[in-house]
Amino acid sequence: MADHYDVLGVSRDATPDEIKKAYRRLARELHPDVNPGEEASERFKLVTHAYDVLSDPDQRARYDMGGDSGLGGAGGFTNFGDIFETFFGAGGGGGRSGRPRSRRERGQDALVRVTLQLGDVVFGVHRDIEVDTAVLCDTCQGSCCQPGTQPATCDICHGTGHVQRTVRSLLGNMVTSQPCNVCQGYGTTIPFPCTTCQGQGRVRARRTVSLDIPAGVETGLRLQLPGSGEVGPAGGPNGDLYIEVTVASHETFSREGDDLLATLEVSMPDAILGTTTTIESLDGPVDLEVRPGVQSGDVLTIKGRGITPLRGAQRGDLRVAVHVVTPTRLDAKERALIEDFARRTKSPSPRLAEFHQGLFSKLRDRFRA
Repeated sequence: MADHYDVLGVSRDATPDEIKKAYRRLARELHPDVNPGEEASERFKLVTHAYDVLSDPDQRARYDMGGDSGLGGAGGFTNFGDIFETFFGAGGGGGRSGRPRSRRERGQDALVRVTLQLGDVVFGVHRDIEVDTAVLCDTCQGSCCQPGTQPATCDICHGTGHVQRTVRSLLGNMVTSQPCNVCQGYGTTIPFPCTTCQGQGRVRARRTVSLDIPAGVETGLRLQLPGSGEVGPAGGPNGDLYIEVTVASHETFSREGDDLLATLEVSMPDAILGTTTTIESLDGPVDLEVRPGVQSGDVLTIKGRGITPLRGAQRGDLRVAVHVVTPTRLDAKERALIEDFARRTKSPSPRLAEFHQGLFSKLRDRFRA
């Protein structure tokens, strides 16, 4: 079999561009539509096969090391799957209908992660998000060509995006259709690519996306913005933008569903006598009444001061667990007063009760009640 480099008329250290130019020159000269005849047809097949091997880096490396020429066991195919893919138009060319590929493709989806404060979740929040993405090229407006120029019909496939060739197989000589190697199946070439986007029809840029994040979102939730992702090649339609939410921890409040949870430390006298205090909720101060005789672990509920649900209007509640703080240091007078109180009330002796792994376990059970 003839040496592929000799067939194309290039040196063994030829660059991919030199190989491509040599193939295009010979293909124009030997293409059956231009130069009919069995000899030209055979040479055209040799030229095309040589280009197939040398234009693929892996096949070229194997060929240079003395490996096979890229032909398999059945007329240039490695298995019957390859044969049928070629016979029925698969393989990324013009498709089964033989139509050329479109340069315009849908852009990729994009994912941006946003961190919110717990207060943002209560009412929802507006954010302007900076996104690094692909946008339409302002110079060529997606045409991929320099201004004043346009794509040219491929002179090898004549705009069809595919070429026919005769292949010897186990089934005999068969005519197959494969993507044109010159235009890559598009049917056109770009003689003068846009210098701004290098013929891609899009460029990388940073843009601002305005986003209204609804109330009630939680960590891990993804919001979808259709058509706000990357613009596609050659000005194709935009993909979608996904916003993944993370809610930061709060130093005071935690969340359980649509309710907010907190703990209120109460002194022993206030627990005994009761008191009224003002606490700071996430949407401002609110008065809270502590009834006389309140116990550690009791939960006080403030209606409507929780989180607005994602799909609904009625807010959750603010639930406050009481933690009675027992004094650890008493002077003589305070101790005497406590001892007198104990004698007067005849407090019961300590007794066994259900085991709780600390106060917070007890509070958790009360919150869930």
